[in-house]
Amino acid sequence: MHLIGNISIYLALALSIYAFVIFILGIYKQDQRYVDSGKAASLAVFILASISMLVLFTALGTSQFQFEYVASYTSSDLPILYKLAALWAGNAGSLLLWTFFLTMYTAMVVYSRKMKNNPMTPYIAAIMLANTIFFYLILGFVAKPFILLDVVPMEGRGLNPMLQDPGMLLHPVTLYLGYVGLAVPFAFAIAALIIKSVDAFWLRMTRRWTIIAWVFLTLGNVIGGYWAYMELGWGGYWAWDPVENASFMPWLTVTAYLHSVMIQERKNMLKIWNISLIILSYALTLFGTFLVRSGVLTSVHAFGDSNLGAYFLIFMALAVIFSLYVLMSRYHLLKKDSGQFESLLSKESSFLINNLILVGGTFAVFWGTIFPLVSEAVRGTKVTVGIPFFNTVMSPILLALIFVMAVCPLIAWQRSTVKNLRDNFLIPAIISLVIIGLLAGLGMRAAYPIIAYGIISFMILTHIVEFYRGVKARRKVTKEAYPIALYWLMVKNRRRYGGYIVHFGIALMAIGIVGSNFDVETMKTVQKGEKIEIADYVLTYEYLAQRTEGINDIVFANIHVSKNGKDMGYVQPERIFYGSWEEPSTEVAVLGNLSEDLYVVLSAWERDERATFVVKVNPLVKWVWIGSFVLVIGSVFAVWNGKFGHITPRYTGPQRKVS
Repeated sequence: MHLIGNISIYLALALSIYAFVIFILGIYKQDQRYVDSGKAASLAVFILASISMLVLFTALGTSQFQFEYVASYTSSDLPILYKLAALWAGNAGSLLLWTFFLTMYTAMVVYSRKMKNNPMTPYIAAIMLANTIFFYLILGFVAKPFILLDVVPMEGRGLNPMLQDPGMLLHPVTLYLGYVGLAVPFAFAIAALIIKSVDAFWLRMTRRWTIIAWVFLTLGNVIGGYWAYMELGWGGYWAWDPVENASFMPWLTVTAYLHSVMIQERKNMLKIWNISLIILSYALTLFGTFLVRSGVLTSVHAFGDSNLGAYFLIFMALAVIFSLYVLMSRYHLLKKDSGQFESLLSKESSFLINNLILVGGTFAVFWGTIFPLVSEAVRGTKVTVGIPFFNTVMSPILLALIFVMAVCPLIAWQRSTVKNLRDNFLIPAIISLVIIGLLAGLGMRAAYPIIAYGIISFMILTHIVEFYRGVKARRKVTKEAYPIALYWLMVKNRRRYGGYIVHFGIALMAIGIVGSNFDVETMKTVQKGEKIEIADYVLTYEYLAQRTEGINDIVFANIHVSKNGKDMGYVQPERIFYGSWEEPSTEVAVLGNLSEDLYVVLSAWERDERATFVVKVNPLVKWVWIGSFVLVIGSVFAVWNGKFGHITPRYTGPQRKVS
């Protein structure tokens, strides 16, 4: 089995190099036979990557402990799903997964029906293959997934218990699909520059690719947050951990890109900006991989110290230098015939402000993430930037972004008048002020949540007005009933209204994010029968007990919960002691509804059964998860072809003899 695995790795490396070279030769000689050969080699590389994945999955699933990777990350008692999920528990397996996705995307682009006879295809394939070669060099000579042990152990070390969670079955996969998905628009952008086709064709061709990558990045971040909330036991879902930040930064820049491309498509503006954003986004995915694998920063998500980070840093530097060189060499073409902003009060300006806020947020997160490295280099002491810094900086950025999202749908293209602003925004603004007054009247005194919920309300209301105006305009022509008019309005404008649904999702998430900042917490040691009071809750500690599940021992506490005198049932926080892992893990107990979560952690206990609990009341957290579902629904709606979406953008750039 290891022979098949190793042969698939080294043969794929050789074929990747062959495909890259033959594509370049095909482009240079303008010979279609070379390009066709490169396409076939690209498909073969994908098939070999699939074989490598299949071999490693088989070894993991059948506990082949002669493989170093299998012995390091699995044990025979693991459920089959977690045995298979161990593929992305270590460096070699996760890089193989990354490479598999990259070869899959390359084959999909090369054999895409929409790219048939398109002269950009060999350029795009060559760029993606250059990335593939790098990953296969790492798999072939640095992080090898099919190393055999000299002595076969009777049992494996097992999988880190923190990774034995349903969330970790999906979190890395979705994140990698997002990371690698950004290679596609990056390759299109660089290919467009090389071939001197600087119109909006590459944007339109990669729109769906980019949204799908963005959705996977979103899912990866949200699922990771849910896993942290339920599994790590610290009571929150986002800790501004360096690795969390590494996946958040490309999400911010891609969000900016998805908005700014609309300006280029409609007004022929921001060409340089858009290409810069996609280069930055792809570079940030490599930077994130560097952080995860270098060990330069401490994180619960990191793979530990290894020399892999240096390779990624070098590759990222080469990719960025090459991209910037190509960009600057085409600067004069990009500047040619570019449109100009006519007014600050216009939709174009609101998109630009949206972009500046998102890129500013990216820089703030980047600076906070690398500050420990900077401080160590300058002062010799690693100074860590904590949650307060990020919350202080990012909170106003979130509100500014939501305000721009509120304004953008209703403001006019080119130039807005005072009458336009009054007609579109007066009613939403008045209702938002009323909501602010109600919140203050209900006893809310902190300024930030009052302002935040006022702005979020304003955003939701302007979007409702936009839906209403669209339906009203359609009914004026078609005389359809309101639900029918709304249906056809959305179906025939999927991108626009799918985007608005995404905005609704962001608003719901923002409600949860703002609310969860006002949690309350207590930590208390109690005897059996004693009570813990927090907010409106009374928790009565009844007893401590132990049970066995397989080779694991579980200690749990039974706690009765009441709220305002009303019986709410029982919660059972746990500590799990693993038979195949030294460190125990925490299983928190959460009793929640749409308004708040009661979050209970069994922290410690004594022989006399006194137990120490950390108890938190986290307001509105569920809206973060609900908002993310709405966001995904909106994204799928936007990219779904439907009956009216089968239009292939027309290529109008320079022609070549090869495609």
